[in-house]
Amino acid sequence: MFAVTGASGQLGRLVIDALLDRVAPTEIVALVRSPDSVSDLAAKGIQVRAFDYDAPETLAPSLAGVTRLLLISGNAVGSRVPQHDAVIAAAKAASVALIAYTSLLNADRSPMLLAAEHKATEEMLAASGVDHALLRNGWYTENYLMGAGAAIAHGLLLGSSGDGIASVAARADYAEAAAEVLLRGLTGTFELAGDTGFTQAELAAALAEISGKPVVYQNLPQADYAAALEQAGLPGPFAAVLADSDARAGEGALFDDSGTLSQLIGRSTTPWRETIAKGLVA
Repeated sequence: MFAVTGASGQLGRLVIDALLDRVAPTEIVALVRSPDSVSDLAAKGIQVRAFDYDAPETLAPSLAGVTRLLLISGNAVGSRVPQHDAVIAAAKAASVALIAYTSLLNADRSPMLLAAEHKATEEMLAASGVDHALLRNGWYTENYLMGAGAAIAHGLLLGSSGDGIASVAARADYAEAAAEVLLRGLTGTFELAGDTGFTQAELAAALAEISGKPVVYQNLPQADYAAALEQAGLPGPFAAVLADSDARAGEGALFDDSGTLSQLIGRSTTPWRETIAKGLVA
């Protein structure tokens, strides 16, 4: 029995789609805070169970019968350590045989602020005694679509990563890898990133080519970029984390050329220009 947390999210749904290509719906459990949000999955014959990271006492019963669990990291930055700890404890109590966790590229040595909670979760998994796989995901190409519209509108892409290269892959590539790990019962650490990547200047050039409008990249000091993000409407703490991630990308934190992701899914990762182009049209 395969279970996926955060099944209503973008990654979770893609993982379930990948599993459905290989196993019967009755072998899949979708774990979500609000079961009504995935009524379409229930209609396909998938088991839908309530699963709230912030309600630890409810977690173990929802894992009954589950043998392999994908723990998709929570989206509440700053609260993920206790949330993940609760899920790991529940999985152990429910005798889950394998936990696969969506971590961060090079989490054990990454200088990113975002790495701290992932590193702590990895340490909790190691201490749990439960067999586990660390899916150390790089950035999704789709992450860069969030600011693409504004960059095209203003002809200016802002950032703090300088000439740093981000080895990106489509969200579906990472989802396929997660499904593969669950299906094969793999354990260990997987540094997952795209076969190709780009600098922010190269992204700006691609946005210009795709849109037919001029777009240039302007590199800013980290503090100035954080201020620009906050001015654009992001909460201050979140803007600071994003600016830190971008600056650390400039130091190589999002670069990986191991090819582990493409080896795991048995094909090349989705070209980043293709994902950007499709996203701009959508």
